[in-house]
Formats: sequence, C-alpha cells, structure tokens
Amino acid sequence: MVVTREINMSSNRRQSIRNLFAGDDEQAPAEDARQPVQRVASGAVKSLKDTFSSVERDYEELKKQVANGSFPVELDPSQIDPSPFADRFADQDAAAVEALTTSMREHGQEIPILVRPHPSEHGRYQIAYGHRRVKAATDLGLQVKAYVRELSDDRLVVAQGIENSAREDLTFIERASFALKLETGGFQRSLIQTALSIDRQEASKLLSVAKAVPTWLIEAIGRAPKIGRPRWQELADVLKASTAERNARSAIDEKSFAQKESDDRFLAVLRATKAKPVAAPSPARLVAHTANGAEIATLALTAKHCKIQIDRDRDADFAEYLMQQLPELYESFRSKSVTSEEK
Repeated sequence: MVVTREINMSSNRRQSIRNLFAGDDEQAPAEDARQPVQRVASGAVKSLKDTFSSVERDYEELKKQVANGSFPVELDPSQIDPSPFADRFADQDAAAVEALTTSMREHGQEIPILVRPHPSEHGRYQIAYGHRRVKAATDLGLQVKAYVRELSDDRLVVAQGIENSAREDLTFIERASFALKLETGGFQRSLIQTALSIDRQEASKLLSVAKAVPTWLIEAIGRAPKIGRPRWQELADVLKASTAERNARSAIDEKSFAQKESDDRFLAVLRATKAKPVAAPSPARLVAHTANGAEIATLALTAKHCKIQIDRDRDADFAEYLMQQLPELYESFRSKSVTSEEK
C-alpha cells in the first residue's frame, strides 16, 4: 500500500509539471487537489529571483547605453534633417556618393552615422556626420544605423569638424564657408579652430576669403575640389576692382557655365574678373569747314548725344547767331523729312 501511494504521488507530480509548462487550462483531477501542496525550497526561490534581477539589470543597462548613444539604432532616413551648421555644399562628389551606395548595397552599412534629437521637433534628428550615408540609404530604401546622442550646438559642430578633418575631404572653400557660418552663428574663434583642427592664423585666412567672396558667387562655383587657398585668395583680391563682380555675374549667366565642372566654373569666373575693361570707342567726329578749309565747328556723336563745338574765342558771335537760327532750321528740316516720307 505504501509503495503504491508513493508511485501514485510521483506520477501525479509529473503530470502537474507537464500541465504547467504545456499551459494546460484543464482542471487537475480531484484527487490531485486533495494532495498537500509541494513547497519549493527557499534556496531555489532565491536563485530564481537573483536570475530575474540580473536580467533586469542587464536590460536597464542596455537601455541606458542605447540612450547614451553607445549602441547604434536603426532610423528612417526621412526622419533625419541636415545639421543647422552645414559644412558641405549641396553639389557633393557624385563619384564618392555612388561608390558608397554600391558598397552599402553589397555589404550593408558598416559605420553608423551620428545624430542628435532635433531640439524642437519630436521624433526627428539632426546629422552631426554621415550625410552621404543617409543619402545612399535613402536611394537604396534602407534604414540608417545611427548613434543617437544629446549634443549641444558646440559639441555638434566639433563632432562635425573632427569627423571631416579625419577624412580630409572638405575642400578649401567648404571649410572657409563653414568657419564663416560658425562665426556668424556666434561661436567663439577658439571653438572654430577646434572644429576645423586649425590654428588662429589659418582660421583668419579662411574667414578672410569667405568674407571677401560673395555667397552667391561661392554657391555658383561650388566645391572646387582642386582649387586651394592661393587661387581663392587671388579671386578675393581681384573682386576688389569696381567692375569685377559685374564681370563675374556675366560669366555665371553664360549658358555653358552650369555645364562645367566645379573647378572649371571657378577658372571661368577668375578669368572674367581679371579681364581688363574694353575701352569705349572714340565718338564719331564730323568737321564743318569754310570754303577755304578753315574749321567752323565739330560734331561729336556719342551713344546718347550729338555735341556741336565752336571755337569761342574766334566764333562766339556765330555760335549765338546759330542758336537763333536753329528753330527755323529745325522746322525746315522737319518739313523736308515729312515731304520725303509722303513721296
């Protein structure tokens, strides 16, 4: 009897465990209900609680690291806006973007971008660096891997500058324009130097060129990747001439200008601004003579006027007489002109 009861109890416990893990909602047999509840040892409970606590701690730590930007997350490219302090021109290197797009198509995005939560629009982000990766992901219809970090404006521009300085692919005029944008935005000169990894003297040169060349002209020329500081400085100096900006606009307005590469656009503008103004042609000059060949008066024809000149010392009285006769002469001329038209 004792052996049979122990066998039955053991069988019942096994069935109860099976039902527990199988999610069996059916009510246990009546005689199971009559069996005393088998208590789990306190050591097992403590071990289970420790396991859950450890998992919770790991989860909270993971959430904290994601929130701090230690791990990348995937974002929709349409949620990402450019930096308010853009350091790149719109006409990016098409070959570089195409190469990156091909790489991401074949191997995926290997390096995450860096963004910050948009300061005024919930659910949106601003890029610190990674504009090309966002464009490539957009073209491919992919999510973007990104580190999301809380960044002040100062930290944002420093992050941009450090990333671009490491790659050394910003052109001179992009760096100069970025420096001016930061100065106009109220950033200290020391932060501008840190963002671009330059000394005070180099910062002054960048700002000097960016201030001397009008923004509309820089945008028309573009990145000009092969044009360094000496040529940009030359253009800045030439633009001080009174006719230089007018010549630059004329060069930009030419139909072929937009079809040129950025470096060639720069050279076209430089040539135009350095061109010496063409001297205006001398006005046409007619001379009236007496019968014996003496000069009576000269007529100078300009774009807008006809000027008759008479020697005052010699013929002042004749000039006065001519002025008195002009109305009659003019009417005689007009009447002859009308008669000719009627014929």
